[in-house]
Parts: sequence; C-alpha cells; structure tokens
Amino acid sequence: MGLAPAAVERAMKLQEVIMRALSGTITWLHAADILGLEPRSVRRWRARYEAGGAVALYDRRQLPSPRKAPAREVQRILRLYRERFAGWNVRHFYRFARRDHQVQLSYSFVKLALQEAGLVPKARARGRHRRRREPRACFGELLHLDGSPHPWLRRCPEERAMLITVVDDATKRLLYAQLWPGETTAAVFAALHAVFTAHGLPIALYTDRARWAFCTPKAGGPIDRTHPTQVGRALAQLGIEHIGAYSPQARGRSERLNRTVQGRLVNELAAAGIRTLAAANTYLIERFIPDYTDEFTHPPADPTSAFVPLQGVDLDPILCEQVQRVVSQDNVVTLETVALQIAKQPGRRSCAGLRVTVRRDIHGLFSVWHGARCFGRYDGQGRPVGPSRPQNARAHLAQDPRSAAAPTPATPRRARRRRPRLPQGPPE
Repeated sequence: MGLAPAAVERAMKLQEVIMRALSGTITWLHAADILGLEPRSVRRWRARYEAGGAVALYDRRQLPSPRKAPAREVQRILRLYRERFAGWNVRHFYRFARRDHQVQLSYSFVKLALQEAGLVPKARARGRHRRRREPRACFGELLHLDGSPHPWLRRCPEERAMLITVVDDATKRLLYAQLWPGETTAAVFAALHAVFTAHGLPIALYTDRARWAFCTPKAGGPIDRTHPTQVGRALAQLGIEHIGAYSPQARGRSERLNRTVQGRLVNELAAAGIRTLAAANTYLIERFIPDYTDEFTHPPADPTSAFVPLQGVDLDPILCEQVQRVVSQDNVVTLETVALQIAKQPGRRSCAGLRVTVRRDIHGLFSVWHGARCFGRYDGQGRPVGPSRPQNARAHLAQDPRSAAAPTPATPRRARRRRPRLPQGPPE
C-alpha cells in the first residue's frame, strides 16, 4: 500500500525547503517560517535528512509497517469467508481457517479485516453492568441443563428441533448435546441418564423454571417446592440439589453456550449436508462435542472430582415418569390414552379398585407396580412384553411346546395288596 498523497506532498515540500537552506539560498529562520515550524523542529528534520536521505523526511506514522500483512493473503481470507463461510462468527471461522486453509494471521487482524470489509457486523455493547459469578471449583459440583429451540437444519428448514445441553460449571465441558422434537420430561430424563451413567451423580443441577423443572403457580412468581415435578422428585430421590434461575442473566453460562452452539452447529451441519435429526445427533457425538471440548474446556480450580459414583444404583426406576392410578373394573389403567391391561394376579380374584403406580422409563416402556410388586410390563402401545406368568399348571402345559412334543409318562400306580378271603363254611 502506497503513502497518502498529502504525506507525499508534505515530504516533497520539506525536502525542497531543506535543500534551499543547505545551499544558502534562504536562511534557516526563513525556512522555519515557510514550513510553519519552530527552528528546533527544523534542525531535527535537517539531521534526519542528513542521516537517512529523502526517505527519512516521511512521517514514520505514514511509512508502511514491516509487519504489514500481504495484500494477497488478506484478499484470500476475505474471498474464503465470502464464498464458503458466509454467516459464520469470526472465532468459528478463524478456527476452521487455521486448521483447514493454513491461515497464519492473528485472530484480531482477521476480525478487523472482516469488519472493515463489511462481511461481519461490529458488536455493540448492551445491557447494564453485571458482576460475573465465579465458577465452581470442582468438576461435577454444578451442572447446567437447558434447551435451545432453533432451526438447526438449514438444509431442511421445515424441521424444527430442541437442543438439550448439559455443561459443567467448573470446566465449561459439554457433557451432553442432542436434538429432540421438544423440551419434554422424557428428553430431560434421557439427558440426565446419559450424564449420570457416564460420570456419576453431581452435587447440584441449575435449570430455568420450565414446566418440567418446577411448579410455578403464578407466572414470574416464586417456585412451589411443595409440589415437585417428575424431574424434581427424581433429583430429590438421588440427593441432587435443584437450583432454579429467575432470569436469563442468572444462568449466563448456559445462555452463552446456546449462543455459541447456534453460531457454529447450524453452519457445520449445513456444510456436512445433514438433513435429519438422527444424522445431526451422530455428528454432535462424533465431531462437534470433541471440537468444542478441545477449544473451550479448561481445567478446574480443584482437580478433585465432585461426581459421586453410582455404585450399582439402577437409574431406570428413578429417572422415569411416575403417576398414581386406580385400576378400573375391567382391570385396566390408562396413561395418556394408552390402555394397560393387567393380567390376573396370583392370590387375587381381581385388581379392580387398587391404587397402583404407573412408570414410563426413558425407553418408552410402561410398567404397573403395587408396592414392590410388578403387575406387568408393556411397550409404547400397551402390549405386554416379557414372559407372562401362567395362571395355572394346565395353562403352563398348554403354553410349553416341549410338553406337547414329549409328554412325561405317567407314574404307574402301586398294586394294592388285597387280604385273602377266609373260606365260609356251612352255618352251624
């Protein structure tokens, strides 16, 4: 890049006046009047000219920097962003540009170049001043769970999904991220089941006040702890503290995570040509979560893990939906339009009128319980699954194919010994 015309004109005027003063045509005081400078400043320009020649007369602030980026490299970066990464945020684009396109310039320069070219808008400060909460010290001391609705599949705009994420507060490590049709209790239970199985039980869980998380009688009002939800009941049973946020700023870490993922995942899924939720979830597990962990995760302040090992605890009967039902006269209980027919139980003429507990686990399977006794297990359509208990021995023989193919021979009866009859003589 050349110098500005004004800088060139000023340097030429300086050179001409100094040459005339050196030749004796004008005095140095006259030269200072022509240039509008102090005599001391003129003496400095004279010394600079005698030491470095005409190039030294140019203002050092106007000279090209020796660390200036090559113009071709800058043009290549701008063209790369415009043609292949339009819409990406600068940090996300910079990571891929360094990894896949051998860009060696600094992040600050790339960001400034994109902003000056009008390809990236300049961020403006917003919101009032807030004090950031210090992160927890140990890994697993506090987890954030949140759902983010967004058009994640750019190549399939009619497909809208909810991204359920779980992030650790101490390390910013993304422990779980999957796309679901909605932010339901079943989706939250599946996320908690995956995290607890892989790492253990955390100390506390931080969420918003969604319907699945807390019961809030009045919109924007306090949480009613006396009426826990399904998730609240499960967390209390596992001994995990459930913390509810009263504003988006209170859970800023999860909100920043959602903004970062929205700015990156949509572009990566579009670049990979993904159109289905199943393929997107596979990409999340295999590519996105490892890349996010490498870039954003940092070590905790305390290396001790706060996760409590499960030690053989079965999560299926805890992380599930549980509702109380009364068995009808036809021995049927209904849960969300799914009718569950209870088979005849040994020792009972009928189950009608009993108060039972109906469970639905993360796999969509139902089970009916009365105390510690299971009355039956069913699939999502209400069909019985698993071996059925025979009602009597005759039914068992009819159901067992081995009994018909090779019947068990009957045990022969013992011959009963008869007493010998006494001969009867003539009457006396």
